[in-house]
Amino acid sequence: MKSASFSRFQISVLFVVVVAFTAATHAQVAPTTVHPAPREFNLLVLGDSILWGQGLKTEHKSWHLVKNWLEENQRMTVRERVEAHAGAVIGSAGTAPPRLLTLYGEIASAWPTLHDQIDDAVRLIGDTSQVDLVLVDGCINDVNARSFLNAGNSGQAIESLAREKCGPPVEALLSRVASSFPNAHIVLTGYYPVISEKTSQDLFMRALAKRFYAATSAEARRPSDKEMFERLTAISRIWYEASNRALTAAVASTNEELAARGSRQRVSFARIPFQPEYAFAAKESRLWGFDATTIRKMLAVFTLGRVSLHANDEVSSRRWSMCEDFFRKYPHETDAQKRARKDNLMVCRLAAIAHPNRRGAVMYADAIKEQVQNLMTNTGWLRNTTAAVAAH
Repeated sequence: MKSASFSRFQISVLFVVVVAFTAATHAQVAPTTVHPAPREFNLLVLGDSILWGQGLKTEHKSWHLVKNWLEENQRMTVRERVEAHAGAVIGSAGTAPPRLLTLYGEIASAWPTLHDQIDDAVRLIGDTSQVDLVLVDGCINDVNARSFLNAGNSGQAIESLAREKCGPPVEALLSRVASSFPNAHIVLTGYYPVISEKTSQDLFMRALAKRFYAATSAEARRPSDKEMFERLTAISRIWYEASNRALTAAVASTNEELAARGSRQRVSFARIPFQPEYAFAAKESRLWGFDATTIRKMLAVFTLGRVSLHANDEVSSRRWSMCEDFFRKYPHETDAQKRARKDNLMVCRLAAIAHPNRRGAVMYADAIKEQVQNLMTNTGWLRNTTAAVAAH
């Protein structure tokens, strides 16, 4: 009896040892799930105030929203370099201003131009084959955005400008971007109509329309308030449609050029789905406006700027102080210089007006993401290296 009991005990111990050993063995040979380190992705941003993100904190800019999306949903560590800034043009900008003027992207400056931005990026990045994605926009400053606020302009003139400034110059720009960054896909973003039938036509907006009105032809009479808004709405719509056509054609032409030389690169156009209710001073506006009461806005108009206005953007106070530094009083300035300085100061302070606000930036980011997702459907859309672009 005792011997049998001992035997059962031995068997039990042996069973436990075998089970434990088997479990240990399985633990040693079982496959381990390895999570690869996030891939490093290099992003370059070229362009004007739209892609710079006029009036927005960095975390709310469209390019930054795209960066976050890539990092969170695609397991990528994104390194960005931002050359875009307010006021940039594609073509010649004339004499370059003091370098200090370009240190803060909120202060509008035609220089560095888009081509200058490419030169700067090439010089600072070094190995340009490491850039994965370029976001770019440009041509609105070559057209001059103030043209859309003058009811004296004709739709035909705006359409002609869109074809001239957003067609061949953008095509040449895209070709140069593709050549300078040979492994990068490129997303070109479009623009939007500033004024629509949903724009408020209150007393202030009517006064503003009159202030910007300048007849470009011998008109028999000054248009009425209603006619001015109808013209402004038409001008904005024509600009939106004509610029989209020109930019789309520039993208198509560049893609044909890339395909002809067997390049893996692709250029995409991110059209912005801008509805009338998103226009300036509309109830659901996606654009920055004025931060002032109606009375104060009217005083600003009637006193020709002697009563100051603020924009309702996120960095207004920071830009305000920068503007004061850039446009400080000249020693022994003439009356003409004083008027020019004050005009520049007022424009600088209000630079965010009619630029995409936080909801507008989300629209831009969504349009860009849609194009990037389309690129992702292509096998091998990413290069195989993980080298980094120098941080901005």
